[in-house]
Amino acid sequence: MGRVIGIDLGTTNSCVAVMEGGVPKVIPNNEGYRTTPSVVAFSKDGHRLVGDVAKRQAAVNADRTMFSIKRHMGTDYRKKIDGKHYTPQEISAYILTKLKNDAESYLGEEVTDAVITVPAYFNDAGRQATKDAGRIAGLNVLRIINEPTSAALAYGLDNGQPQKILVYDLGGGTFDVSIIEIGDRVIEVLATSGDNHLGGDDFDDRIVNFLVEQFRTQTGINLVKDPSAMSRVREEAEKAKKELSSAMTANINLPFIAMAKDGPRHMDIQLTRQQFVSMTSDLVDRTVTPVENALHDAGLGKQDIDMVLLVGGSTRIPSVQDKVRNLMGKEPSRNLNPDECVAMGAAIQGGKLSGQLIPGSGASEIILMDVTPMSLSIETVGGIASRLIERNTTIPTRHSQIFTTAGNFQTSVDIKVFQGERKFTRDNKLLGNFRLSGIKRAPAGTPQIEVTFDIDVNGIVNVSAKDLGTGNLQSITITSNSNMTEEEIQRAMWEARVYEKQDEQGEELVQLRIDAGNLTSRISAELSNHKKDWDKQMRKEIKDANNALVKAMGSSTPEKINVETAERIREAKDRLMEVLGRYNISV
Repeated sequence: MGRVIGIDLGTTNSCVAVMEGGVPKVIPNNEGYRTTPSVVAFSKDGHRLVGDVAKRQAAVNADRTMFSIKRHMGTDYRKKIDGKHYTPQEISAYILTKLKNDAESYLGEEVTDAVITVPAYFNDAGRQATKDAGRIAGLNVLRIINEPTSAALAYGLDNGQPQKILVYDLGGGTFDVSIIEIGDRVIEVLATSGDNHLGGDDFDDRIVNFLVEQFRTQTGINLVKDPSAMSRVREEAEKAKKELSSAMTANINLPFIAMAKDGPRHMDIQLTRQQFVSMTSDLVDRTVTPVENALHDAGLGKQDIDMVLLVGGSTRIPSVQDKVRNLMGKEPSRNLNPDECVAMGAAIQGGKLSGQLIPGSGASEIILMDVTPMSLSIETVGGIASRLIERNTTIPTRHSQIFTTAGNFQTSVDIKVFQGERKFTRDNKLLGNFRLSGIKRAPAGTPQIEVTFDIDVNGIVNVSAKDLGTGNLQSITITSNSNMTEEEIQRAMWEARVYEKQDEQGEELVQLRIDAGNLTSRISAELSNHKKDWDKQMRKEIKDANNALVKAMGSSTPEKINVETAERIREAKDRLMEVLGRYNISV
């Protein structure tokens, strides 16, 4: 087995890590950053863009750019572009493919195996969808691991002393809380809870709504009807949120955001931290109940928690930290980078599974014991959810129960499997239906059918059934409308291989156009700044070369650039760089 990478497939950003010298190390992407935006886009000519390049062109290509796809994992959501419907698995696979390629560039070798993290509160469909996304990306997913557990694993590597910790994980799209006990070479998850629809995106939405309403009050223009403008507003809202973590005010300045009859309109709005706290207080309050539920399920009080570990970029928000501090009565730990620790924990788990950890190291000796986040039940008479496996049961786990027929001479039975905590199945998540056929004809209540539910180490549910009367064993496959069929997965894998080179070329073209545009802007600024100290001939040569690059770009945009235009841009850019080099000017 080769090197195993650990991947935090995030809502807003993703991160990949690997074990080196017995310690986890974050792998920078090919752009030099330690995290990669979880953004996928398609240019007008069909090229696929992933990561930073996709995020940068979003404002001018909003309807063909996809954010926060993780929130749709395990659902029947589809995104239609150019007549093709893309599943969340396929879109996530594009992100995973980039992380895989970046890791291969860094390591200098092929990567085929990975451990991928998911929110602790992901249901079976979400976990299976994540595993399918890995397969489409050409990865052998050795393990699906819960994000808070992964963070605790990274923390426990250097903090193996016995203690109970609460992992408060508020990411871009999901919130998880886990109670974890670190013992003698054992990390055991005692309980987990959370909210799959609470995260940094929701905080961004509040700022977006505020800006849109303020702008409408000032100008009478509703930006909601303009996808391009809304993309710019959302990008600035995210920046303002981050800025307010260290400053008391943030200024949102968007020139030419809209056009009125008498000319362009600009957005210039100030947002204070106090306003931000007020508009998001209910979101922060929503994290309290999951914390209390996790403590209750673990049979612990706040006083029993030795340390609170903050995970996820959204825990940088001051009001979130204040809430945790007041709720738990202790200062939360910031020992780990909240954006990177989940991927690092996944890398540790990958090293353990591959047997490549250094014998005797702290990581090699740690045993990880996780739990299932939700109860598993079967629908019985009256729509009652009859539980077979309770939430927070240590996994892997297995449970069997005897069922029988309700009608005379039945030869088959239909069984519905649900996840959730409500009393009635209508309020829970349907995992799928299965039918057991070939039952011997007999009066109602006579046949004995043993149905067995397995939850594997990935938290994925498997079902089998045995007719005790005949001894025949039948395996049952749960099918869900949100999961891809094997045929769909194979086709997506084939497409990923076929179009990989084309996508790489498309990304190069878009990056070239972005870089060229940035370069001409910087040179124009330099020419303006050095009107007096650059001699006339020098200024003329630089200005002519810069104008030639502007002309080469023509009317092309990052989301719509062809090979011919790109070649002209390369030639003009090389000429400009040659002139700058001759005058020892760096930009």
